[in-house]
Amino acid sequence: MSHDTPLIGILVVGLGLAFILGTIAQRIRISPLVGYLLAGIAVGPFTPGFVADQPLAAELSEIGIILLMFGVGLHFSLKDLISVRAIAVPGALLQVASSIAIGAGVAWMLDMPIGACIIFGIALSVASTVVLLRTLQEQRLIETERGRLSVGWLIIQDLVTVLALVILPLFAPIMRSGSHESISLTGLGLAIALTLGKVAAFMALMLVIGRRVIPAILHYVAHTGSRELFRLALLALALGVAFIATEWFDVSFALGAFVAGMVLSESELSHRAAAETLPLRDAFAVLFFISVGMLFNPLVLIRQPLPLILTFLVILVGTPLAVIAILRLLRQPWNTTLFIASGLAQIGEFSFILAALGMKMKVLDGRAQDLILGASILSILINPFILMATQRIEAWITRHSPAPAVPVKDETGILLPPPTPTQLEGHAVIVGCGRVGRLVVEGLVRDGWRALVVETGKMADPFPADNSIELMFGNAAEARTIKAMNLEKARLLMVAIPEPFEAGQIIAQAKAINPNLMIVARAHFDSAVAHLKELGADHVIMGEREMAMAMLATAVDDLPFDGRPPMSDPTIETGLDPLPA
Repeated sequence: MSHDTPLIGILVVGLGLAFILGTIAQRIRISPLVGYLLAGIAVGPFTPGFVADQPLAAELSEIGIILLMFGVGLHFSLKDLISVRAIAVPGALLQVASSIAIGAGVAWMLDMPIGACIIFGIALSVASTVVLLRTLQEQRLIETERGRLSVGWLIIQDLVTVLALVILPLFAPIMRSGSHESISLTGLGLAIALTLGKVAAFMALMLVIGRRVIPAILHYVAHTGSRELFRLALLALALGVAFIATEWFDVSFALGAFVAGMVLSESELSHRAAAETLPLRDAFAVLFFISVGMLFNPLVLIRQPLPLILTFLVILVGTPLAVIAILRLLRQPWNTTLFIASGLAQIGEFSFILAALGMKMKVLDGRAQDLILGASILSILINPFILMATQRIEAWITRHSPAPAVPVKDETGILLPPPTPTQLEGHAVIVGCGRVGRLVVEGLVRDGWRALVVETGKMADPFPADNSIELMFGNAAEARTIKAMNLEKARLLMVAIPEPFEAGQIIAQAKAINPNLMIVARAHFDSAVAHLKELGADHVIMGEREMAMAMLATAVDDLPFDGRPPMSDPTIETGLDPLPA
């Protein structure tokens, strides 16, 4: 095939194969990512047939990383980042150090020189941002506690990688096998100070100037009424800030785009911006996985099976065990610990950059690079299965252990006292009083129920004084709050929070306390429905499905077709009669 149009070739052949193989993967109930990676292997230089332009594919994948991190930043804020610093900073630094030590140990067992051992260990210590963030977005966990902690962890890893890329070339003379050259400690100190100074300068520029300029530009464009110009402005800002971050401040594309999104997140246009960039974000993210697949030489599986397995075990076992030990030491709950440990059990784009740097410095050889690339492909392929297994383990742990006591704060940061036990009996408990929970409470009260509303902090729009509604502030998954709800004598539990894992923890504990309690929860996707039902929910409402049923019911009731009877009301019958007022 002619290579006169390499860009069109990648887009047509690469995306076409990714669509076909991704659809097959989805059909047999595995992650579409597997299909995308296989598409990359098929168009790569190590398999027969069409060979895509590898450098061009890598550049296109960078756009996917930029747009993905920009989208994550739109759902994040500086306050969110600060809130997890006590866990993310020491946790990520300890994890990176532990993974480097384990990886370097494996490299030493494979008879690599000391310099190669160090770079090999660093390359195995940094997770793929794209893989973990796609998981967070698919499961709608970005705005949860574990989501914020995961993003904070990735940012610290990113900063460590930026620092490594600057420092490693200074050590090149003494990292080469057999070299006895020395380096200047003064030069090393200056290089570290300069790198940290550039990162700080970029952050300051974005927080002081960018916080005003970026929202102002988008507000101006939004008032023109042109959706096309608004999308163009978003792409120009995301790509432009990422480019400036790299060219002027030596900060990675990913970190630059994330900060741009985080600055814009405080604007009321952030939700619209996230929706407008979603299609391009998804398309270029697929190109990232294609570019990763193109790097893989399948012959590594035959030529170096044992070294590849050892390298893979560092990622699959070594790093997760280190994360579990660190997070448990930092007193994090099991659900957060297991999720982050399984999410970090893979490596990706930063590992490729580090491996390429090692080759350029003549410290790593082609054998070590093949092991890094091969282990990365295998880790990305198997990561979705690890996450599924983790969910099952987490469900078992949730059933058998209550959540640890976590201090609850209101919106001003003031610690809330332990909740006072309710005296209600035969009541309904509603956990979460956002847009959904509030409607549930109002409907129950109209039907004569006495309602206990459990919230984690101060409500923006409190209920009017009503003897039918009692408020309780606390973490509903926490043992002392669960006890204060008096679930033994309650008749109904409505879990109206959208996070499936936190909801699952509440449901499992409630069912253990009162097996006859009717429990209704909400979910956003099919796997969450199955997860919550497995933990004891009697009914799980998926918003998208209920809207579709309501639309169909309305249409068919008003316009019966061919004499068929109209659809019945799709509302769920709980089997409970309302209590008298």
